[in-house]
Amino acid sequence: MTNPIKKPAPLLCLICLFLAPLPLLAAESKNFWGLQFEELEYRYGYDSMDSSGIWGGDIFYGTDELKFRWLTNGEYENKSSSFHALGNEFVIQIPVTDFFDAKAGLRFDTPEGGENRSYAVFGITGLAPQWFELDINFLIGEQGNISAGIDSQYELLLTNRLILTPSLVADIAFYDDPEIGVGSGLTNSGIGLRLGYDVIDRAVSPYIGVFQENAHGKTADLVNLKGGRLGQMYFSLGAKIIY
Repeated sequence: MTNPIKKPAPLLCLICLFLAPLPLLAAESKNFWGLQFEELEYRYGYDSMDSSGIWGGDIFYGTDELKFRWLTNGEYENKSSSFHALGNEFVIQIPVTDFFDAKAGLRFDTPEGGENRSYAVFGITGLAPQWFELDINFLIGEQGNISAGIDSQYELLLTNRLILTPSLVADIAFYDDPEIGVGSGLTNSGIGLRLGYDVIDRAVSPYIGVFQENAHGKTADLVNLKGGRLGQMYFSLGAKIIY
């Protein structure tokens, strides 16, 4: 069994430096909490005819200057009655500009076909120019393996309640991990388009959507070896929830 993070000292030092000023910041503001799911959907594969349940959301508690967040995401395949992917992330988040927050913490993944993976995670999240929502993460995993991911979307108001949301995701790895089907370089990318309608005080937004994902480079080679699909289009039906 692989040890989670075998060289923790540098990672712990970085996290401690990040956390050092936080008690002072927390004392200055009032705490609040919230729950939000950006994705809570049923997804159907156009080519494979497979279906799955997808979720991606977080619970947060804290202040404007300091938030504790538990982010969770995963995919449950109906055909195999098993989790295709499962991830949990525990981070502390602080503002660094008027539009961006920095975050640091730990991530735990349960990939399909491999042992659990643990990572230190650092990143930024916020609004880029032209109001693009942007989330960038850097992961440092077992034996110092480094990877990065980007998630971006833009909410286009068609009416006061009808919203069209294009999205883009991409992952890059700087190492090979054949056990879980990851090769160095650009590993996966995806583009999506979602049409939602705000109801119930804008706390619930049902949506329909389409999403195309693709494997690339060495990761695509590993997918080929396992007889998997290099690209897949999905249709989705779900809801965005904010509480």
